[in-house]
Amino acid sequence: MAVADQAFLFKYAAREIALKHGLNAVFMAKPIAGSAGSSMHLHISVVDDQGNNIFSLGDGTESPRFGHFLGGLQTFGPELMLMFAPNVNAYRRYVSGSQAPTNMEWGYDNRTTGLRVPASAPVARRVENRVAGADANPYLAIAASLAAGLAGLQQQISASAPLATNGYDAAHGLPRTLDAALEKMQHSTLARQALGDDFVTGYCAVKALEYEHFLAEVSAWERRFLLPQV
Repeated sequence: MAVADQAFLFKYAAREIALKHGLNAVFMAKPIAGSAGSSMHLHISVVDDQGNNIFSLGDGTESPRFGHFLGGLQTFGPELMLMFAPNVNAYRRYVSGSQAPTNMEWGYDNRTTGLRVPASAPVARRVENRVAGADANPYLAIAASLAAGLAGLQQQISASAPLATNGYDAAHGLPRTLDAALEKMQHSTLARQALGDDFVTGYCAVKALEYEHFLAEVSAWERRFLLPQV
């Protein structure tokens, strides 16, 4: 909660300071076509009541629970994509070679995968969720990450083998549009169990309304490319 509070406060303060200087602080996921987008990388570890990192064993090696947490993120992350990428612009960020992930593969210090395990001491072993955009609500993005990881722990889901090669060569495993992500979340059993049926229904209803408003707009691209051709 404290981390989410800080992220929210930073955005608010940055916007206010920018306005005082006649500028806009932009937190869109993809504000400029052809340039890398803006992300919200989440570094996640889990500690027990004694403050021990449950992702590491006493000898410093990875615990089985580390793999299960990763497996949960891989399995359920796509179902919760609407909380990592909450609007139509967010999906423009997930482009091969763009420094943004296109799947939920994982690897050690691999910045081409959706899930990266940074080099660290055993006490700081963690997974970096690189899927969320700068436009995501930090409270919801963190909640979605923890819900997916918790499900992996509870169900003892195994993660895939770590990827040491280019993650962009793997299949595009994330929803590619807002409506695809909306469909997944609406029918996600985990989302309703972990986050509450009322929340999922209400959140999806708001996003469905936003998408309808988007579809009602005629874009500059359509006028530029279609007007002289059709």
